[in-house]
Amino acid sequence: MMTTQPLRVGMVGYAFMGAAHSHAWRTAPRFFDLPLEPQLTAVAGRSEDGVRAAAAKFGWASTETDWRRLIERDDIDLIDICSPGDTHEEIALAALAAGKHVLCEKPLANSVAEAERMTTAADAAAQRGVLSLCGFSYRRTPALSLARRFVEQGRLGTIRHVRAQYLQDWLTDENAPMTWRLDKSKSGSGSLGDIGAHIIDAAQWITGQKIAGVSALLETFVQQRPLAGAMVGLGGHGDISADAPRGRVTVDDAAIFTARFDGGPIGVFEATRYALGRKNAMRIEINGTKGSLAFDFEEMNVLSFYDAADSPDAGFRRIFVTEPEHPYAGNWWPTGHGLGYEHGFTHQVVDLVNALADNRQPEPSFGDALQVQRVLAAVETSAKNSSLWQTV
Repeated sequence: MMTTQPLRVGMVGYAFMGAAHSHAWRTAPRFFDLPLEPQLTAVAGRSEDGVRAAAAKFGWASTETDWRRLIERDDIDLIDICSPGDTHEEIALAALAAGKHVLCEKPLANSVAEAERMTTAADAAAQRGVLSLCGFSYRRTPALSLARRFVEQGRLGTIRHVRAQYLQDWLTDENAPMTWRLDKSKSGSGSLGDIGAHIIDAAQWITGQKIAGVSALLETFVQQRPLAGAMVGLGGHGDISADAPRGRVTVDDAAIFTARFDGGPIGVFEATRYALGRKNAMRIEINGTKGSLAFDFEEMNVLSFYDAADSPDAGFRRIFVTEPEHPYAGNWWPTGHGLGYEHGFTHQVVDLVNALADNRQPEPSFGDALQVQRVLAAVETSAKNSSLWQTV
């Protein structure tokens, strides 16, 4: 049964990720018995009107217009960082120094140097019982958690191949306006860091192996985009005037790289926001000597598994990951009733709260996220050097 000891949360940012995290903090204690009770104590954002509207919508008890005020408050135990990547280091370092636990969205930072400083601070804080986690929420998809279980059980044998893709199409319109995600100074990178980071983390986590080297290609298809406010109404639809001001896109639109893992497997990775028709196709396939598994987030409740001990013509079988014995599934709906995108964030809260109550390091740690950051940096270095093999 849930205790009455609170975990008082202060969140920075209230847009897409803020909404997902808010839902998770509210929902987790209603479906899981938690040793601490999450409380939505305060949310911070630069716009006073915007943050007040978000607090009312998502259920936060109070607001701040400066994240520093969250850290100064005595009624907050944990800082949840949902703001753009260029803010992560400063907020996380200040929170850890103030004795606040930290949940930081991925990628951990905008550079390896920033991620290294954050990891050093997190390791030191952990010695004082102040813990941190980087939010790679796809780890908490039940089907991917089951995939990791199969690998740990040896059901794939020796792993030979890893194929991972993250395909979206939301940028295919060349007149879609500039956002912070297309500005390297704010986002760190484009498709590579935004969605490629997820498949890098998932591949390393499921296989239990680290990427040791890469050979990469990055591409920016649209070099300039209309600035915010350049849209003009036209029959109820947005249009762009010929002389509308445009900003320069400073990140990659697509990333492709080959990789070698430290245990021997080879991998192929692709991340793009220009794959027309693919809305959120986060895919991974792993081939071993005894079996294979495959996953596509657009069918997130299904894990495809091939066991070489079966009849040779059996092919892959579909496992609908909704049984009570499957990861996380037993706390939700009856068998056959699938989960959605938001559940990964709820499971992340569950795992984080249990780790905090046990005073053990939550996973993925900042150190795990630093490894992903090093892979991202190696990909960028390789691409700048015409796909030259780059050691991580």
